[in-house]
Amino acid sequence: MKTSVTTKIGDRNFTIETGHMATQASGAVIVRSGDTVVLISAVKEDKIREGIDFVPLMVDYQEMSYAAGRIPGGFFRREIGRPSEKETLTSRLIDRPIRPLFPKKYNYETQIIATVLSVDQENEPDVLAITGASAALHISSIPFQGPIAAVRIGRVGGEFVVNPSASQLEESDINLVVAGTKEAIVMVEGGALFVPEEDILEALELAHRSLQPLLDLQEELRSKVGLPKEEVPEEPVDESLISTVREKAETKLRDVMSIPKKLERKRRKKELYTNVIEEILVDFPDSGSRVEEILHELEKQVVREMLLKDGRRIDGRGFTDIRPIEIEVGILPRTHGSAMFKRGETQVLAITTLGSSADEQKIEALTGETFKSFMLHYNFPPYCVGEVKPLRGPSRREIGHGALAERAVKPILPENDDFPYTIRVVSEVLESNGSSSMATVCGATLSLMDAGVPVKDMVAGIAMGLVKEGEDVVILTDIIGDEDHLGDMDFKVTGNEKGITALQMDIKIAGITRDIMKRALEQAKDARLYILGKMKEVLPQPRPNLSPYAPRVAVTHVAPEKIRDVIGPGGKVIKHIIAETGTKIDIEEDGKVVVMGSTDEACQRALEMIKETTIEPEIGQVYLAKITRITDFGAFAEIRPNLEGLIHISQLDNKRIRKVSDVVKEGDEVLVKVIEIDKEGRVKLSRKAVMERQGHNRR
Repeated sequence: MKTSVTTKIGDRNFTIETGHMATQASGAVIVRSGDTVVLISAVKEDKIREGIDFVPLMVDYQEMSYAAGRIPGGFFRREIGRPSEKETLTSRLIDRPIRPLFPKKYNYETQIIATVLSVDQENEPDVLAITGASAALHISSIPFQGPIAAVRIGRVGGEFVVNPSASQLEESDINLVVAGTKEAIVMVEGGALFVPEEDILEALELAHRSLQPLLDLQEELRSKVGLPKEEVPEEPVDESLISTVREKAETKLRDVMSIPKKLERKRRKKELYTNVIEEILVDFPDSGSRVEEILHELEKQVVREMLLKDGRRIDGRGFTDIRPIEIEVGILPRTHGSAMFKRGETQVLAITTLGSSADEQKIEALTGETFKSFMLHYNFPPYCVGEVKPLRGPSRREIGHGALAERAVKPILPENDDFPYTIRVVSEVLESNGSSSMATVCGATLSLMDAGVPVKDMVAGIAMGLVKEGEDVVILTDIIGDEDHLGDMDFKVTGNEKGITALQMDIKIAGITRDIMKRALEQAKDARLYILGKMKEVLPQPRPNLSPYAPRVAVTHVAPEKIRDVIGPGGKVIKHIIAETGTKIDIEEDGKVVVMGSTDEACQRALEMIKETTIEPEIGQVYLAKITRITDFGAFAEIRPNLEGLIHISQLDNKRIRKVSDVVKEGDEVLVKVIEIDKEGRVKLSRKAVMERQGHNRR
């Protein structure tokens, strides 16, 4: 039986329906706003997955071409293969706020699939999918401890907009996706154009207020059709075992977790775990996995007590201290730009490559084809954390971190008209102990500057952490890996002294207050200004010139109707220019011509040749023409590429001639004068007029 509930978000209706599609799923809903419709299903397997210490949750978001009335490209003409970057990033957006709301010992395989069925190009389906995933779980018997909901916040003309349309987003200086519960915000993802912290805080508060009706809507739906929640049995607590583990390990664990160096700490911790488990197995056989769980809980407790009670971090820093920073630029001799940024035990190598418009990334989406001229790719090889793993394609995490860094850096790039290059930055994480995505932002900025890209400003990034027990709160600047793993928040912020360009926040607890958020943003600003100071000490401004190995680019414009003249029949003209100058030439539909070559001289020569192909002939103008064809009545001569005129036999010489071939042959170059252009654009030339003029000048 179909059940539907509706509320208003901003000026649009927001509807959740269930009971008439995908009824064999554990829970399924249709979410609709405008003409955008998303189907979200949640399914739980009955069998427990043994031997894991994480929630076995899979989230897949898929955009179907039919949703926008399109047929997919490619040979198979269907949606197959790897998900697009947009689908991967949206899958992560759905996963991050709901994963912490499953019970701790939940080991049932669970899958959420969000399918975009219809899209109206104005209502974005991603925020609908987040709320829909929560609704599908909330009405099911799956023991999900929600609900959560999500909205997008934009700002157009200084006014905040809840769930802005696609056209409004194009004019917005803020684009934030915010997910929350009744009590607090649990996830933030988005970017901004150097927006001050107080404005971001205001946007987050508005988002939390605005998503409340969506939470009420889910509760209303559950009251009508919700199933009783399944119980997740708790494992019996063996106080004797816990006490024994604590007695044997707690003091030693405090010493181990005070070792500043990551690899030494990791090695000593592994030794401690092994020894404690071996000792305890003597008196508690078959309890190895349980002992390891108790040790993990004890490790978390020890580190949190060190922070909250002793005021001491693992590596000995103060709460607002930043790890030592090392920076090198221009370290790779043949790349267009390079920079190494190291903060503590996190090190990235960022490399910039410049290309032409032909190197732009083509993106097929529900909105149609678009082209991307800036790409930032993040690689996290296994050696950066001392592990051995097979190399595969980029993981969801790598795609997500790259997108975050790309969003952070994009606002400082020059306009394409001023710097007509396609830009690719690759971040190779060489060593990781927390916040490699923020090190990527710093390294990418420096690499762009080393390449001579005229960036508008510099940006830096920092990761903030949180440990909260009751009223005791510690906010940590520049968190390391263990502080991220054992803490309650991972809050990444990028920008400069003017404001924020990107932020990403994930919360592992019920939520955080406005005061905590405000303090975290203030600490993050202080940190990034300190880092920017270190970056400016090494490279205060972009290199004045591009690398000698970077291609040179020149741009010109021709009238759209002249594009065919530049290309020529069968591409003859443009192929000749390319062969003559050794350049690469891209022509856009609006007449923009981008020339890329190895030297400025080659580019300028190509521009001159392009200009010659578009010059309109003028009556009375003299040209050096090349004879292309001989006929009985005259000769055809090319006065510019792809434009011929006729020299009638009577206009070939100042005396009477019997045969055209007595005067000129194919391939000859002669001076001619334009004497007529008829209504159809045909050009008549005269060699005789030039000869008479030369004879007159001699007299």
